[in-house]
Amino acid sequence: MPKITTNSQGQFTIPEDFLLRRRLEPQAEYWLDERDGDLVLHFSLPDAKKLYIEVTTACNLNCHTCIRHSWVAPNTHMSMDIFQKILDSLPGLPQLERVVFTSFGEPLVHPRIFDMIAAIRAFGMDVTLGSNGILLSEKVARKLVELEVDLLMVSIDGVKPEVYEDVRDTQLDNVLHNLKLFNQIKEEIGTRKPTLGIEFVALKKNKDDLLDITDLATEINASQIIVTNVLPYSEEMNAEKLYGYQPVEPLKTSRWPAKSNSWGRWGVIELPRMHFGSEQRCRFVHNNSIVVGWDGEVAPCYALSHSYEYYAIDGIKKSVQRHTFGDIKKNSLAEIWMSEDFVRYRSEVRAFHFPSCADCDIRDTCDLRLTNEACWGMNPSCSDCLWAQDIVKCP
Repeated sequence: MPKITTNSQGQFTIPEDFLLRRRLEPQAEYWLDERDGDLVLHFSLPDAKKLYIEVTTACNLNCHTCIRHSWVAPNTHMSMDIFQKILDSLPGLPQLERVVFTSFGEPLVHPRIFDMIAAIRAFGMDVTLGSNGILLSEKVARKLVELEVDLLMVSIDGVKPEVYEDVRDTQLDNVLHNLKLFNQIKEEIGTRKPTLGIEFVALKKNKDDLLDITDLATEINASQIIVTNVLPYSEEMNAEKLYGYQPVEPLKTSRWPAKSNSWGRWGVIELPRMHFGSEQRCRFVHNNSIVVGWDGEVAPCYALSHSYEYYAIDGIKKSVQRHTFGDIKKNSLAEIWMSEDFVRYRSEVRAFHFPSCADCDIRDTCDLRLTNEACWGMNPSCSDCLWAQDIVKCP
């Protein structure tokens, strides 16, 4: 660790080997901060790599597990004017690799979704589309193949038809029919894209179906499964959660052969953590992600992209207030990404400079626990975040 000294004007020089190792330009900009008495330099770089775009808050289903039941946001679509602002900003983020069209709405209900995907693909970026699969008609499937979408993540919360219907209020056969047609179109055209993934929200009522989810993945030629726990927005969903504050037995499943064109490989499955742990890590921040809401407001993650209520790890009901760092209608994504507040917040999250509220001795009487704030550290606090615990997962 090199020692750095200041000159008579209080200036210092960052060693050249450090700049080379971090691939930083000598003229790089930093935000100077203090944390617990230490000086901290926050890099101000346009290094966002993953962009989530909430093209709509509307949905064609009314699933019992959906957080949309707990918010006050209107059911509406992102305007093309706002989307154009996003497109205009993309050159300012040269490290951006992937755009994810998914949120708490159904992207396929947006009347211009294919135009949006085409515009992103024109920049040469990978595209992930999250969907419930109900609207995946032959016409839609052919368009997704034509646009060379990289990954299609379909939400399937049950293998048995009655279990799936109990969660999603629609029929599993409709989704499986659409996915069979989707695979036929890919085979007809001779392409492996979009690859298919499954997102499964684990509950007490569908836990046993997890044992068969890999068989379903083989049947529909899915190569990836993400299993997430439910984010309980109601007492009903809180009673359905499988995880807890104390250690809980991990979920069980198996591997499966996934075919890709003429060759095969093992499918990949991600399982969530099942109890509170001291190791906390935000995938959104560590993956250099940025979330743009339907109205152009820019949030750091899903957890802070809307205002809603949910039950924390120990059952306390919390009221989360939306927290954004800028508006794409007023500033570019790069300007928002490199702003002082956003840069500092990501640094605090990477260090997880928040109190451990879930195991605090006075947690049962602390009023701050009723909101997403804490008694020290930066607010909004991520101390109770189920995403940071890897209990709730997203594509």
